[in-house]
This record gives sequence, C-alpha cells and structure tokens, in this order.
Amino acid sequence: MEEMRSLEDLLELQTLDSGIDRLLDRRSHLPALAKFRAVHRRLEKLDADIAAAQATKRELDLAEGKAEGEMKLDEEKVRREEQRLFAGVGLTAKDLGHLRDEVTMLRERISHREDEALALIEQQQAIVASLESLGAERDMVRADKAALEAEIASEWKVMDEEIARLEARKRETVPAIDPDLLALYEEIRPIKEGVAAAALTDGTCGGCHLKLSAAEQIAVNRSHPPRCLHCRRILVTR
Repeated sequence: MEEMRSLEDLLELQTLDSGIDRLLDRRSHLPALAKFRAVHRRLEKLDADIAAAQATKRELDLAEGKAEGEMKLDEEKVRREEQRLFAGVGLTAKDLGHLRDEVTMLRERISHREDEALALIEQQQAIVASLESLGAERDMVRADKAALEAEIASEWKVMDEEIARLEARKRETVPAIDPDLLALYEEIRPIKEGVAAAALTDGTCGGCHLKLSAAEQIAVNRSHPPRCLHCRRILVTR
C-alpha cells in the first residue's frame, strides 16, 4: 500500500514536471519571440545602414569643404592676376600673354570645381534624404520592438506565475516519494524526453502507448518498481 501511494505521488510529480516542461517550451517558442528576433535583426541592419550613411555624409562634407576652399583660393588668385593684367605695369607682351593664359586656366579650374561641388551637394542631399527615410523607419521598428517586448513580458509573467504554482506543488509532493524511486525517476527522465513515469491504463503504457499482454502485465505488477517492458518507464496501474 505504501509503495502504491509512493507511485501515485510519483505520477503526480510527473504530471507537474510535464506541465512545467510544456510551459518552459512554450516560453522559449512564443510566436512573439520569433517576431522580436526578426525586428531586432532589422533594427541592427538599420543602425548599421544609418552609421554607414552618416560616415558617407561626413566624407562628403569634408570633400565639399575642401573643394570650396580650393575654389576660393583659385578665385582670389584670379582676382590678383586680373588686377595685374588690367594694370599692365612693367609687363611685357609675353608676360601679358602668360597672365591671360593663367587666368583662363584658373577660370576653367574654378568651373570644374564648381561642377564637383555641385555634384557633392547633390550627393549630400541624397544622403540626407536617405538618412531621414532610414531614421523614420528605425523609429517605427523601435516602436514595434517595444510593443513586442511588452507582449512577451506579459505572456512570460502569466507563464512564470503558473510555473511557480507548479513548482510549489512539486515541493509538497516530492517528500512523500520513496527516495530510491525518486532517484530512478530522475535518472530516467532525461533519457525518455522528460517522461519517466506513466499510467498503465487498460493494459496500455501511457509512456510508449504500447499494449501489454496479460502475461506482460502480470510481470510488470510483480516487479518493484513496476516498469514497462518496452520503454522501461515506471508504471502506475490504474
């Protein structure tokens, strides 16, 4: 009778452990978790894209600043050379020809640099527009991530409360089980997908779901503890 009570308590422990296992599995496989991971990856990609765009913008800003600086130097040089050209003081015809060529070359270079500066400005504008678009998308993704975090936290809270309730019942049940039987149960559980004890109902093992013959049932009931001849789980006859 005492062994039977211990077996019944063991079956109750199995029910509790199975319930905890199911909750833990659900906890780690919430649909919201898969969505959260996808959103997190998207957010990381957006952060990287924004960082790259910001780096490109900095490079363009520097390039534009350099182009404008060089253009100003050329413009100042043109003004000086034109002043000399217009004054013509102490200059030979050959000198004047060289000055005119120099001014022409400088004006062509200024025109070329203006085109470069304009191209840089257009690239800057495109980068700024891209940054604004990426930033807006990142804000939306962050909002989605926050909503998913709240959803996950809410579902986890309910599950954790149920796990805590089952753990409390488990702590009440374990002391009533024979230590040797409990040790065997803990040994079997990891190798039998978490199910070490099962009910034997109408000759069918609740663990492997195989039907035991009458002779096999007699052999099981005579063994201590009773174990399924097929899956070797501990059996509790119902």
